[in-house]
Amino acid sequence: MYNEIPHDELVAKINEFTAMTRERELTEEEEKERAAYREEYLNRIRQSMRGSLQGVYYKGKK
Repeated sequence: MYNEIPHDELVAKINEFTAMTRERELTEEEEKERAAYREEYLNRIRQSMRGSLQGVYYKGKK
């Protein structure tokens, strides 16, 4: 569900929840939704890092 959201919209939604927490406490439903957005964001970061690191190799000393 959340994996279909473009990255910019995902970050915007997380920022929206952060702004809301500064004004008031989040409802239980909002907390769950925020956690799901955060988890999707972290999954994308992890996937990106794995992809980047797969292209790296150690040559050793010259």
